Amino acid sequence: MQKDIETLFGHLWDNYIKVTPSAHKVHALLGGGEPIVNDHVAFRTFNLPKVGLEKLAAHFLALGYEEKGQYEFKAKKLKAKHFEHKDPDAPKVFISELKVEELSAPAQAIIQSLVDQVPDYLTDAPAFLYAGAPWRVSYADYQTLLAESEYAAWMAAWGYRANHFTVSINRLRDFDTIEAVNAALKNAGFVLNSVGGEVKGDPEVMLEQSSTMADKADVAFTDGVKTIPSCFYEFALRYPQADGILYPGFVEASADKIFESTNAM
Repeated sequence: MQKDIETLFGHLWDNYIKVTPSAHKVHALLGGGEPIVNDHVAFRTFNLPKVGLEKLAAHFLALGYEEKGQYEFKAKKLKAKHFEHKDPDAPKVFISELKVEELSAPAQAIIQSLVDQVPDYLTDAPAFLYAGAPWRVSYADYQTLLAESEYAAWMAAWGYRANHFTVSINRLRDFDTIEAVNAALKNAGFVLNSVGGEVKGDPEVMLEQSSTMADKADVAFTDGVKTIPSCFYEFALRYPQADGILYPGFVEASADKIFESTNAM
C-alpha cells in the first residue's frame, strides 16, 4: 500500500513539475539538500456525476485514506473535503468541486460539453488524477468561463492534476516560522499570494498558510496556444492541539484565499 501511495504521488509530482518548474527552485531554497515533506496536495473538479469529487476520492480511499473534513465556499460556488491516511507521513488530500448548476446557462453548457468528452473508463484508473485535460477547449470558451469563475476556467484549461503541492514548514530543518519562509521566497524573486495578507490563518486556528502565485505555462487551445496561470506551491505551518498532535484539518477562510493563487496577475 505504501509503495502504491508513493507511486501515485510520484506521478502527480512529475505531472505538476512540467507546468510548475519553479517548484524545483522552492526545493533548493527551502530544503537545503534535505527532502521536502509534503503536507498536502489539492485537486479541483466539477460536481457532475462523471467527474465529481467522489470519483477522485475513490482512488485515495482505495489506498487507505479516510474522509476527515467537509468545507463550503459559497462565494466561489465550491464545496470540498479533505482526506487523511493513518500513515502520518502520507500527504493529506484536499479535493474541491464546482457547483456547476450555480453558473450561468452558457457556462454550464461549456462545462457539460467538456465533461461529455471524458471517456467513461478514464475515471476508473488512478491515472485519471494526473490525466490533465481529457477534452479540447477553445480559448474563447476559457475566457467565457473566466468572466464567471476563475476556478472553472482553470479546470477547463488544466483538468486533472495536482493544483498545488504544499511544503510542511514543521518538517523543514532551517526554517521554523512562516514569516521566515515567506521572506526567503520573496528574496529569491517569488511573488506571494497577498489576498487577505501573505499569511492566511494564525496560531489561534492552529494553521498558518501562504502560497506563491501560480507559474505560467502554455496551453494548446483549439484556437491557438496561450500562456496562462498553471499551478503553484503552498506552505503550511501546523500548531499542536491540546493532545499535542498537530492540527490536521483546514481553515475555510484561509483556503478561500489560497484558491486565488491561480488568478491572473
